[in-house]
Parts: sequence; structure tokens; C-alpha cells
Amino acid sequence: MRHDTAGPSTGPDAPTRAVPPSAASSRRPWRRVVWPLLAVAALALALGWWRTIPGEHGVTLEQARAEFETGRALLVDLREPDEHATGVAAGALLLPMRQLASRLDEIPRDPSRPVLLICATQNRSRATLEALQARGHSNVRYVHGGMSGWAARGWPMVAPAVQAAPAR
Repeated sequence: MRHDTAGPSTGPDAPTRAVPPSAASSRRPWRRVVWPLLAVAALALALGWWRTIPGEHGVTLEQARAEFETGRALLVDLREPDEHATGVAAGALLLPMRQLASRLDEIPRDPSRPVLLICATQNRSRATLEALQARGHSNVRYVHGGMSGWAARGWPMVAPAVQAAPAR
């Protein structure tokens, strides 16, 4: 029985035709550029690199330190007490994120008094920023890099002052 087809033969008995490497690459030169770019983009998304650039509501560590140390902004450390034990920026308000709801009144709303939220790496501070903005705070920003970046730069850190437990 004979089977005629209009296209090239496929299947295990089909003849193979060798394509020289130069011909294959000249047909699709964009692959040499596009695939590496797609790989880098996928890696960037997987690692969250897009989050490492301060956005409209973020400030760099350098900006945060300058504003805080000159008294132009309040620095609110959202890390938990066991993280505070590793060191804090002198004069920062220590307000663990889990206590935020019961201590909201400690965060100024005055637009002329900027509030800089800092945590270990900026994940909690970004989430807290969104929650505070939803409650009408327009003067809050998060610190890109967090206290891990602060410590990595060798900037001054002190032992936290013992704070009384929040009233319930």
C-alpha cells in the first residue's frame, strides 16, 4: 500500500537531511539574543530583583539615614524583639509589626513629619506601608535594603532599650 503526502516525510523511516550549523544559525539569528534575555528576565523575576529598586514610596538606605539622623524623619523599626536584640539604629521607634494594630497612634499622620519604615530586608516594611496608606497615612515610605543592609554597611547600631509591654 502506497501513501503519498504533499509535505516532507516524517516518522522513523523518513530520510534525514543534515543542515549545516551555519545555515541553521543564519535562519534564526534572533535566538542568540532573545533566549539569553528571556533567561535573565526569568531569573530576575524568580529572585525578586524587580523589588530591589526603591519605587515611588521607597527610599535608599543612604536617604533614610540622612533624613533620620538630621531629625527630618522618624525611623520605625518593624522587626520583632529577637531581631532588635541584634542591634537597632539609635533613636528609632521599635514597633514590631505584630503590634502595629494596637500601637497605630504612635505613627504620626502629619505630612510634614515623614515616617520611614524599616525591617530586616524591606518585605514587612513594604506590606506595612500599603496597610498604613490604606488607613490614610500619606507620609510613610519604606527603606530599601532594611536593617540587614544597614548592618552590612557597618553603620552604627545600639542595643535596644527595654520597652514596657504594650497595654492591652
